[in-house]
Amino acid sequence: MKTIKKLFGLTGAIIALFTFGLFSCSNDEAINGTGQIKLNITDAPIDQEGVTGVFITFIDIAFQKDGGPWQTAEEFEGPVTINLLELQNGRTELLGDFSAGAGNYTGIRFMLDASERGTNAANPGCYIEFEDGTTEALFVPSGEQTGYKTIGDFTVPLNGSVEITADFDLRKSVVKAGASGIFILKPTIKVIVNNQAGSIKGNITNRNSENSYVVYAYDTGTYTEDESAEPQGEEVRFPNAVSNTGAEENGDYMLAFLAPKDYDLIVVAMDSEGNPTVEKTVNGVTVTAKEVTIVNIDLEE
Repeated sequence: MKTIKKLFGLTGAIIALFTFGLFSCSNDEAINGTGQIKLNITDAPIDQEGVTGVFITFIDIAFQKDGGPWQTAEEFEGPVTINLLELQNGRTELLGDFSAGAGNYTGIRFMLDASERGTNAANPGCYIEFEDGTTEALFVPSGEQTGYKTIGDFTVPLNGSVEITADFDLRKSVVKAGASGIFILKPTIKVIVNNQAGSIKGNITNRNSENSYVVYAYDTGTYTEDESAEPQGEEVRFPNAVSNTGAEENGDYMLAFLAPKDYDLIVVAMDSEGNPTVEKTVNGVTVTAKEVTIVNIDLEE
């Protein structure tokens, strides 16, 4: 009987070890397995009048998993120069489709070909183009050295893919320094998982044909009249808007890649000199993931 008990004991131990081994292998596969990150980029309009292009040169991309060390996207083939001003009203451009370890990611870092403030920029990789064909370099506090990090988390599924969009808000990112008159690039970039985002679109009617129009989206209840005040230093108007978009000539507008929640819309008329006037506020617009919320705005109602 003792021999039989020992045999059963040994068999149980072998089964346990075998089961544990399978479980460990499964865990290792989950931890060490890979997925894909499909990375797009989009933009919101810039405040400066007469700007026809904002060119940004990306030289490298890195991902951060679970707050750990930054990992370079080896498949990115830089440098890549993109006119971000063309990527408005939901338009995007693909930056790449990258292999990455499965799991939660806490950031993306973009390395830019940009000159530091106070240095010479004879052949800048980041610059603004104006209506008359002239250009001005965009200077950064530290672009190529440390890169610019995004705001927002996303998860890469094992043996699957996640499509995300980096929203490069030029309105907040490009500012003109007062005394020096140089243009400073201070990127504000947020990451949105595409299938978790929604959008708002519609048409603005009874517009003044001499004005252009911008629609700002605020988290409900956060907009105050101070937002439209003349900015100080290198600040911007409407600083707490989560997104904005310029209306087309026919009045159509679209706010894309919004997190699902409630928003207040602020409709602003811009005269020929770039002076803003708040024309209308639309409160409590609900955005749902993967859906388009239609909001037509009559400025005379």
